[in-house]
Amino acid sequence: MSIKVILLIATTLYHAIACQIENRQTRPGQLIDIGGYRLHLCIAGKGNPTIVLDHSLGGVEGYFLIEELAKLSQVCIYDRAGYGWSDLSPHSRTSEQIARELDALLTQAKIKPPYILIGNSFGSYNVRLYASLFPQKVAGIVLTDGLHETEMLKMPIPLKALKLFFISGFVMSVLGSILGIIRLLRICGIFERLKPELRNFSPNSLNWVKRSFCRSKHWMTMSQEMMNLEISGHQVSAANDLGAIPIVSIKASSFFRPSFWTRFIPLKNANQLREKMHVELETLSTDFLQIEANESGHFVWLDRPDTLVKAVRILLNKINP
Repeated sequence: MSIKVILLIATTLYHAIACQIENRQTRPGQLIDIGGYRLHLCIAGKGNPTIVLDHSLGGVEGYFLIEELAKLSQVCIYDRAGYGWSDLSPHSRTSEQIARELDALLTQAKIKPPYILIGNSFGSYNVRLYASLFPQKVAGIVLTDGLHETEMLKMPIPLKALKLFFISGFVMSVLGSILGIIRLLRICGIFERLKPELRNFSPNSLNWVKRSFCRSKHWMTMSQEMMNLEISGHQVSAANDLGAIPIVSIKASSFFRPSFWTRFIPLKNANQLREKMHVELETLSTDFLQIEANESGHFVWLDRPDTLVKAVRILLNKINP
């Protein structure tokens, strides 16, 4: 047996044991049954309205923000089905299904409306649909470098190719997580090397986030959400008139911060698409405000979390003057 095979077996066994140990450790929140499967919900802070955050595609970044948001009001961070501590869902991973699961979760947890919804990236689809389905429960919305389906559904060929590249990477990561390779990269500090801003957050929140990426279900769900992105886009087209619901939309400076590796992706196309999407987002509500996240890439919650907190403050001042 070669040394490579022995190392692979050892890494896989270590990962399996580490997962079992982590599963016995205390979760930051509670698991709530919404009909045969459970979603993880973490609640912090006090106040009204409750802030509810829906993550980006494949993200569980809300844990990075929970401490600051909890200073403003009660905040709920939840893991969509398949991420974090949540179970896999038997249903398709589309925005409408996600919005209905969120409502079932909040209802079962007895979290009373109204809510301020935060939608990061793909999460913007989900919170818009939620507001369309349950308008009486929504006091305001924050869109963090949000998407708009009109432009997403006619994405240019270079960006469609990039999307397929990402999906193939997610599928490969399913195998990498099963074999323990993702965990090995975690131990080597690859997350912080790829995104140094991660070092700005508490060790607890960082561990909660990285834990999810070591699970194969995380990457499976991420792939499903990405492959269903067009279906979600068609679904959210029904949520283009949200009346007078206050919306604060955060616009990042660029999709990715320019660097050596961004030379190999169609960054210009991505930024042109973003510009058009932000124009479309302005028509969602009669009470709409756009703010800039200067020197930030698409991952505003990492690059400029203060801007996201500022957006919530703006809404709270509108709701509770």
